[in-house]
Amino acid sequence: MRALVQRVSEAQVTVAGRSIGRIGPGLLVLVCAMRGDPDDAAAKLAARVAKLRIFRDQAGKMNRSVQDIGGAVLVVSQFTLAADTSTGNRPGFSSAEAPERGEALYLRFAQALRELGLPVETGSFGADMRVALVNDGPVTIWLDSADRA
Repeated sequence: MRALVQRVSEAQVTVAGRSIGRIGPGLLVLVCAMRGDPDDAAAKLAARVAKLRIFRDQAGKMNRSVQDIGGAVLVVSQFTLAADTSTGNRPGFSSAEAPERGEALYLRFAQALRELGLPVETGSFGADMRVALVNDGPVTIWLDSADRA
């Protein structure tokens, strides 16, 4: 699985003009299931996100996690994280997981964050969403579950 993690002071996702998820300080996580992701990829990636130390401590250093600050997480599915642009200007998405399994892994990821004690809001898998955020820092981190065993 791939995730683009953004430290935010607030974030919101809307579908058809209706807010379906909103958080204050915490993380906006855009997530994509990739073909061949093992069943445990969602839980492993969630653990990494929850422990990622990108919030400031008292000395102003990035040394605290979203768990440490009591923050929330907004999880939004985004299959375009699987984009392959190696052969031209039009991205290909064949490395993204098929929708049914992709949605299952996306939901597992959100649930794994909840099981770690984090308040979690979500987008709507496969919907045309509008995501608004105030990136704090800005801090944006790329994670890929394939990067770690």
